[in-house]
Amino acid sequence: MREYDIIRGPVVTEKTTLQKELNNQVTFKVDKRANRVEIKDAVEKAFNAKVKEVRTVQVKGKVKQRGRIVGKRNDWKKAIVTLMPGQRIDFFEGV
Repeated sequence: MREYDIIRGPVVTEKTTLQKELNNQVTFKVDKRANRVEIKDAVEKAFNAKVKEVRTVQVKGKVKQRGRIVGKRNDWKKAIVTLMPGQRIDFFEGV
């Protein structure tokens, strides 16, 4: 797999923004089949940043109801990437 097949996109929430500022951690939505080593290599190649640590979480999809119709969102995998000191990944700088 290529790095953009593994990394689906950033997860931008209040919590991930605080993690980025305080702990130099960036959160990505990644392919469910990717392991930590593949995620680390993909981030280093795609963003030219040195990775210190990768933690992964399997996120279960929520059950949602609209009237009588009940559905379920897809399950997905989240990767919390800790960068080496002095490294940065900027998604929305200047917005």
